[in-house]
Amino acid sequence: MSKLITNEDALLLDRLLKDDKGLHAITSIKHQPRDFSHKQLLAEIERRQRIRDLFEVARRVIDEAGLSAESVRYYASLVDYYTVDKLKRMSTEMVHLYLLCFIHDRYQRLNDNLLSTFCALVARYADEATAAAKEAVYRHRIEANDDLTQGAKILELFLDSSIPDETPFADVRQRANGLLPPDRLARLCQHLVDDAGLDELAYEWQAIDRVMGKAKRNIRPLLRFIALEGTPANHVLLQAFRTMSQAFRDGLQLPLSDLPTTLIPQRSARYLVGTDGTIVRDRYEFILYRQLRERLEAGDLYCPDSARYRSFEDDLVDEHTYGKRQTLLPQLGLVGAATPIRERLDALRSQLNERLDRVNQSIRDGDNAFVRLRQGKAVWDHGRHTQEPLRHEPFFDAIERTDIDNLLLYVDWRTDFMAAFEHVLGRYQRGKASKPVTIACLMAYATNIGLGRMAEISNLTYQQLSTTATNFIRLETLREANERIANAIARLPIFRHFDIDEAVHSSSGGQKFEAAIPIINARHSAKYFGLKKGVVAYTLLASHVPLNARIIGANEHESHYVFDVLFNNATDIVPDTHSTDTHGTNQVNFALLHLFGYRFAPRYRDFRRKIESGLYGFKHPNHYRGYPLKPIRKIKEGLIVSEWPNIERVLLSLALKTTTQSVIVSKLSAYRRKNRTKQALWEFDNIIKSLYMLDYVDSPALRRNVQKALNRGESYHQLRRAIAYAHGGRFRVRSQHEQEVWNECARLIANAVVYYNSLILSEVLGEMETQQALASAEDLKRVSPLAWQYINFYGRYQFDSDAPPVDIAEIGRRLAANRFSKLPKAQVH
Repeated sequence: MSKLITNEDALLLDRLLKDDKGLHAITSIKHQPRDFSHKQLLAEIERRQRIRDLFEVARRVIDEAGLSAESVRYYASLVDYYTVDKLKRMSTEMVHLYLLCFIHDRYQRLNDNLLSTFCALVARYADEATAAAKEAVYRHRIEANDDLTQGAKILELFLDSSIPDETPFADVRQRANGLLPPDRLARLCQHLVDDAGLDELAYEWQAIDRVMGKAKRNIRPLLRFIALEGTPANHVLLQAFRTMSQAFRDGLQLPLSDLPTTLIPQRSARYLVGTDGTIVRDRYEFILYRQLRERLEAGDLYCPDSARYRSFEDDLVDEHTYGKRQTLLPQLGLVGAATPIRERLDALRSQLNERLDRVNQSIRDGDNAFVRLRQGKAVWDHGRHTQEPLRHEPFFDAIERTDIDNLLLYVDWRTDFMAAFEHVLGRYQRGKASKPVTIACLMAYATNIGLGRMAEISNLTYQQLSTTATNFIRLETLREANERIANAIARLPIFRHFDIDEAVHSSSGGQKFEAAIPIINARHSAKYFGLKKGVVAYTLLASHVPLNARIIGANEHESHYVFDVLFNNATDIVPDTHSTDTHGTNQVNFALLHLFGYRFAPRYRDFRRKIESGLYGFKHPNHYRGYPLKPIRKIKEGLIVSEWPNIERVLLSLALKTTTQSVIVSKLSAYRRKNRTKQALWEFDNIIKSLYMLDYVDSPALRRNVQKALNRGESYHQLRRAIAYAHGGRFRVRSQHEQEVWNECARLIANAVVYYNSLILSEVLGEMETQQALASAEDLKRVSPLAWQYINFYGRYQFDSDAPPVDIAEIGRRLAANRFSKLPKAQVH
């Protein structure tokens, strides 16, 4: 690495760690924008310009060193976490590596932030204009309706016999104007003659004229320095963008003479081009904004120095790696994907044809209670209601109240999860984490109390808490600690009884949390946050155990993260089947999860409509005449076969993590731009989805299992909400990284609770099996370990290393003797 960095490059890197007007340069570069305000955007642009030259160095060095994208992201995260003083104490070569990776990652995220802000601002101003236009139209119609009474009086003037025939019409007009001013009378006439003639687009463009002042102030700085590329079909738009951005850099007005009029949509031409042929400058500029946003989100335009908005081809593995796919795919566990596609399609064709025949025959015979025939039409059972998970588990009522800190110490004694918290400078540091202080830090973050408040309500000082949190609590240590507890749960005797239908059936879903402090990934959601902003904690749960979690924006689609959380699960608990609600579905998840060895089993909000519009077959629809459930069209096998090599490249890229997996999935599932590879993957997805939907119709057990898995996810959300009780559950942090840390701490507490409860259930199970109380043992398997009524999360904390011991065996014997008098016999968990 040192040979790749010149002396001049090294000096530039070292300056990042030196004082810059009293502040370290790297510290200011780390800062993330809080929102889309003008001041925050200018600061982000300044940071981008500041590290632009270093980014070129970083790109060259990373390419020559052959570092993978995953390695770059990991080393970059270390700089995000380490303080400047800690970086200075490391070796020069290591610091240079970390800094270059950080600069590379930060520069891409800067461009992501600027482009995301551009898209968000354009959407906001367009929505404002549309809303203002609708309001204006509404006011116009209300006013016209109010004027109808006066209009009727004006018409009565023509029937008024008291007005002599020789009266000048000017006098009549004057009396009419007294009843209704001329402009309002004209609008009333238009309203009466042709209400559809009301020009709503004119109102919208007038509203755009009003918002262009702030639009130019906020958007123009974003477009001065962004470099965009695109497909040949977008050459004209790209040229217009470059002309516009150059004018903005030079401080000039938009040069209309150099810009093409072909970009003006036909329906908008009369609002942008005057009768003399002149173009309305501001309106043309907004047209460019809108088209740039649409093309960026569709993937037709892209930024090479971005992560989210770069070309899809840049997200995939290079040709050299792709050439080794026949070897790499089996090594990466994608044995099925390496099977010849024609052989795979033959097997799927046989399965789908057989299942279509069998399911439809079952419906015709009246053997299916979910779908019945009535006068030749399919009638669906609407009497089934989703069962809500229990908010209270009676089984644990008999346990004495336990403080959370004592529970965590006991769980550590059994699992040694605290060993994961290594010092930030390495395992050979003299200082080791104090268990009581570390637990206090975990509780401070998990409960949303914060270190300052925790110092006030505990026997520890803020200095103790702050030092421990800085040295030991970071994402990598938290995730390892979570994995240790999850693996320990998997080794308990009760764990195998958490299977659903003898399989590990996982689920994932998002939980909304308000952000108390503005952060750029926090977005509005009126349904969940009202006028506030928030984020989503997206969690993978299997057998009651939270295996993985991510923080995503409230504006992001949850389906883009389903594969991400599943594939990056590092525990020993490997799901066989995975369920989500409708938010977890898109056009590629069935295919991706199938090819990576999972069965995707979502619950649709409107299953009837979904199967009626999304069932496919290998034969023409005419072949299925008389079938209650008929495919809407034939699968395009030829397209799948011809594009399969490109699909293999996508799969290899996902497996090797050439970029963030959610980015690839979001681009694959986007509707706006459809290339042949994406369409082929969608076709393959249609096959797997059709097989699943037919199974869902035919199998009451499958429907019950899906609901059961999703109920477990809801139970976890209730526990997660109970843990983060302080400040209304709102995140009170200043960056997404801190959100991730606080969320991981809450997941760690939840995992500890699940382990403790599972340990008690294992003891009771052993006692029942010893007494051969098999019926009671079967009931025991329905008890959820996601219970917390006996755990004290609140109050004043006394963190001690010599906590009183817990006699789990005695608890197990006492509960077993209770004979489950309060145990629910049929509740689904």
